[in-house]
Amino acid sequence: MIVLGIETSCDETSASIVENGIVLTNKIYSQQIHKKYGGVVPDLASKDHEKNIYNIVLDSINDSNIKLADIDVIAVTFGSGLLSSLIVGLNFAKGLSIALNIPIIAINHLEGHLCSSIINNKFIKYPYMSLIVSGGHTQIWYLKDFNNYKVISNTVDDAVGEAFDKGARILGLGYPGGPEIEKKAKNGDPNKFKFSIPSVKSNNLSFSFSGLKTALLYKKNNLDESKEAYSINDLAASYQKILIDTLFDKLKKALELYKVDEISIVGGVSANKNFRQKAVVFENDNNVKIKFPDMEYCTDNAAMIAMAGYLKYKNNETSKLDILPNPNISR
Repeated sequence: MIVLGIETSCDETSASIVENGIVLTNKIYSQQIHKKYGGVVPDLASKDHEKNIYNIVLDSINDSNIKLADIDVIAVTFGSGLLSSLIVGLNFAKGLSIALNIPIIAINHLEGHLCSSIINNKFIKYPYMSLIVSGGHTQIWYLKDFNNYKVISNTVDDAVGEAFDKGARILGLGYPGGPEIEKKAKNGDPNKFKFSIPSVKSNNLSFSFSGLKTALLYKKNNLDESKEAYSINDLAASYQKILIDTLFDKLKKALELYKVDEISIVGGVSANKNFRQKAVVFENDNNVKIKFPDMEYCTDNAAMIAMAGYLKYKNNETSKLDILPNPNISR
């Protein structure tokens, strides 16, 4: 079975060919136009998708050494994400579906991230938990099976990726913020400045990151006003530490309620090397196995969308051509 995956939920234009669960190609065009604005501008993102999607899809097909006629089904992201960006990918998929007379499968972007850890026939044992950490989401899912799951933890304000971006802006670093903070943190002392793990009274499993961003802002402003010498590297390292510690604190609480042998950690923030190093310690301390996607499948990509489509099509699931984008879908 050959699946064409298309992903345009935010600022990556991506297409992938997956054959029987194996990735043949995974083409990604990452938009650079947003860097000068310090964040994604929706109108510019959709125009860039329109400009590049044809060539990205064509390159993915050509480099996989298949023909258009070989494609059995098209998997495309229909939510969550930026409405104008989702429309580009979804309309392109619908047009191609009609032209080739093949079905489409509308994929929840988050389900795509869940599948990123099992690309290329990697195995994960059900039931398991998955921590999704990205610019738009911070959630813990409990999965009994591929189509049998529930969200057991969410953020009440910012996502952790958003906290990295906003923290980087406070520190005068570039966009996207996660990699910029990680670079500075490599040469900093993570114990130099103390921050506290936020608690949410309404739900012990819920995440909250907006207060940490504010604490970082106050800390930097106080240091600047006092004329005290300090290192941006130390601030970055300390801030990165508390964000990662918060993730593992909630994951440990969830593990106490939902007994599983394996956990997947997916999404853009899962590419953070310090995060991955601390995951090894968490594994040993809690007698659990943690699985990360390969680095190329951490950020938004069409391979994970194609993989989700492959599993759904095997389960005889397809979508109608009148499917509409849903920018706010969470599960």
